[in-house]
Amino acid sequence: MKNTVIVLVVVAVLAAGGWYYMNMSQTSTDSAQVEIGMPAPGSEGVNEMEVVSETGGTVKEFTVDGKNFSFTPELVSVKKGDTVRIKFVNSQGFHDFVIDEFKVATPQIKEGEAVVEFVADKAGSFEYYCSVGSHRAMGMKGTLQVTE
Repeated sequence: MKNTVIVLVVVAVLAAGGWYYMNMSQTSTDSAQVEIGMPAPGSEGVNEMEVVSETGGTVKEFTVDGKNFSFTPELVSVKKGDTVRIKFVNSQGFHDFVIDEFKVATPQIKEGEAVVEFVADKAGSFEYYCSVGSHRAMGMKGTLQVTE
């Protein structure tokens, strides 16, 4: 009986250690992602990049991280006419990234990434959100600010 208890305690400790290690390695992998490009002039967003597209034009590229129940950053700012590429990185749960006014939507994904690209052809403030269940109502939303 005593040996059984010891074995159960050891198994529980190993399982907890494995779970902790997997979560910590995923976090360090997410933060170690490298984007190729030059920071956009006047960029306030840490994760904004200005890159050259396959067609030779300039693209404003942002990484938006999603997890239960938030997006980071909560504000993305571009100028009207900019080509915008959003790399949506889902690090926790089952989510998507949607901007209705630009007909932009990633597939719903469980941990991974998806990319959308569009031209910001109208000025204003536009909400981006997760359309899964009640995630939007729970605060999983942000703002795309398009200035003239």
